[in-house]
Amino acid sequence: MERGKIVVTALSLLLFSACGPGGSKPPASVDPMSAFGTTASNVFFYYEDVDEATRFYNEIMGFRIAADYGFAKIMQVAPQSFITLVDHTVGMHSADEPKTTAIAIVTDQLDEWWDYIGTQDVAMRSTDYTPREGSAHDGFVAIDPEGYFLEFERFNPHPENERFIPVLDATPTLYADPNSRVPEGLGFKATVVWFYYQDMEGIQRFYEEVMGMGLIVDQGWAKICPIGATGYVGRVGEQRGRHNFTEEKAVTLSLITADIDGWYEYASGHPAIEMRSTEINDDTRYRAFVAYDPEGYFLEWDVFKDVPENAALLRAINE
Repeated sequence: MERGKIVVTALSLLLFSACGPGGSKPPASVDPMSAFGTTASNVFFYYEDVDEATRFYNEIMGFRIAADYGFAKIMQVAPQSFITLVDHTVGMHSADEPKTTAIAIVTDQLDEWWDYIGTQDVAMRSTDYTPREGSAHDGFVAIDPEGYFLEFERFNPHPENERFIPVLDATPTLYADPNSRVPEGLGFKATVVWFYYQDMEGIQRFYEEVMGMGLIVDQGWAKICPIGATGYVGRVGEQRGRHNFTEEKAVTLSLITADIDGWYEYASGHPAIEMRSTEINDDTRYRAFVAYDPEGYFLEWDVFKDVPENAALLRAINE
């Protein structure tokens, strides 16, 4: 994907020009997260066998099916956090592309999840789980049926998390689907979608100054910002992350919003945002458009229509 290399260079130059020396905002800039907002977060993963992926996430992980479009299943992970499982033959990415992402599923029941996952036929990247005294976070990593990394993670009281812990403490746990194998009382509070970058300084300016996503956790080599009530995106330097930079990546980050028209006008008119869509796609079930971030990750904005197929999804978003 030669386009990815060009985007990194061109957008870096545009971003510097648009934001000025040092990445400062132009005086008349709009803060899009405040102006247009989000109602929930979502991430698209792409599969050869979407039905098998759905069984894994519903039966073993306990995620609830919030909407079923046949070729795509929207799974509720946390109160306003979703994963959409997409048949790669109709999606924007192929299942053969590198899975240059991971998703942290955040819980304060990490010990219980470790015990439960050990009873299931789940591929593991982590061979053990040993909480560390004084650590900012603990966790372990499982692998879903087609290779996506699932990071079970607990954020601990620590100076690094001083802004994050109060938010997590105030966030309710979404308990697993009662029809799943998950023991009663286990669930998740939030998600962090991890993306992996070469130019952390440039990508930091893009997400904070252009996208309006403020920092809530700074780990130095990784930065976390909120993109919804219980959804976060983590930007990771490839030198220390679980993945290296790749030009192609089988993932799309989605911002669910009530003001897609405001977002489209802003994104399509901003010199630092390269658009994939030339207009808002108007489907019977949703409206959406897609852009790229400076290192080639797909960013999608969605609003879901009030139709029967979306009834459970809209209830989950609006709770």
